[in-house]
This record gives sequence, structure tokens and C-alpha cells, in this order.
Amino acid sequence: MATDRILIVGVGGLGVPALWALARAGAHSLTLVDPDPVELSNLARQVIFRTSDVGTPKVVAAARWLGRRFPGVKVERHPLALDASNAARLVSAHDFVIDATDSPAAKFLINDTCVTTRTPFVYGGVVGMTGQAMTVVPTETACIRCVFETPPDEAEIQSCREAGIVGPVAGAIGEMQAGEAMRAARAQPFLLSGKILTYDASGTSRVRITGVSPRSGCGCGAWQREHHEAQAPGR
Repeated sequence: MATDRILIVGVGGLGVPALWALARAGAHSLTLVDPDPVELSNLARQVIFRTSDVGTPKVVAAARWLGRRFPGVKVERHPLALDASNAARLVSAHDFVIDATDSPAAKFLINDTCVTTRTPFVYGGVVGMTGQAMTVVPTETACIRCVFETPPDEAEIQSCREAGIVGPVAGAIGEMQAGEAMRAARAQPFLLSGKILTYDASGTSRVRITGVSPRSGCGCGAWQREHHEAQAPGR
């Protein structure tokens, strides 16, 4: 069955190229969640924003830009952080979620909420010249905790912040995330479910896609389902 309501959590280096790609591809309904205002430092990478947007909530500026360029797209905006008090309500109201955040804690919250509500989502992350993307179909494919188990500690988080991100890498990952969202909207098979894509832009650009199996100790249910199906008569 085709799905239509797409939630984008984070309107920055990943979220901006994702929402632009979705609008170009004909998405009908987007919900934007981000607590931050546009800052001067955003303008070089988050190219839909202008100097006049500085100080405006990102979701408001992005919705205004979409309204000018793609008036047929319905946009709902939430200038707030996704947290434990609102995650279930926001996620369950949508058919697909794009994780475009830069916070490990937010990524795990999105994962856990989507698993609970059985809402498919696509993870994205960028550090320096490397980006990753992976689609999770709850109870069917490996989730983020199957791969990473727990969020990184503060030292790892600080190291990633110092490395920063390269705008074109974030743009490429955001486009890939949008592609998975549109596959959901068109009831097409995902390209990155059960797989993690790594894009390395250092030197000659390289894309590697690696299969990811559910982890037996994870509570997402995918390993149990896979194990049960493997044990079924005739398998």
C-alpha cells in the first residue's frame, strides 16, 4: 500500500536536500521538525536559506521556501525538538520518517519510537567526508540498535563535532534518504532495507553497500522473526 505522510526530523545539512528532493519528486505531505533558527553559518551549506531568514525558525523558513517553489506540497511545521514527550505522537501520525538529525540521542529515539509504532524510517549520518544511510522496516530488518547497540559516549560525540561535515556529502545522503521515502510513497521496494550504505568522498568517491543482519540480543523483533521463519517447516 502506498504511503504519503513523510516526517523529516532535522532541517539542516541532511534535511534540506531531503525535503528539496522530495518536493521535486512529487511528495504530497511533509512534516518538518527542528527547534533551531536559521544562523548565518548555515547559509553556505543549507542553500534554501537566505540572509533574510537568519533568526527565523528553520521549519518556518523551509516551509516558506517550499510554498514559493512547490505550492502543491502540503507542509506542516513544528519548531521544537523531538523528545520523549512528543516522539510517539509525531511518528505515529506519519507513514515514513527521515532521520536528518545530528544528535546520536535523537537518532536512537527515532529508532526506538519507529520500532514501537512500526513506522519505517531511514537513518542518515555524516562525519567529515563520510556519510551513511540505512532503511529500517520494524520487525523485518535490522534496526539501529542491531548495528550500534548504544549511543556513543560524550568523547566520541565531541570528536564527531570537531570533524564537522562536508556539505556535498550531506547533500548526497539526504538525496538517498529522500529516494527511500519516495519508494515508500510509491509502494516500491526499498533499496537500503537490511543494508547500510557508506559514501566516502575522500579521494576517489566510493559507495559501499553492506548487508546488515538483525542482532539476537536486540529487542526490535527482527531477529526473532528471521529466526522463526528459518525454523519453519519446509525452510
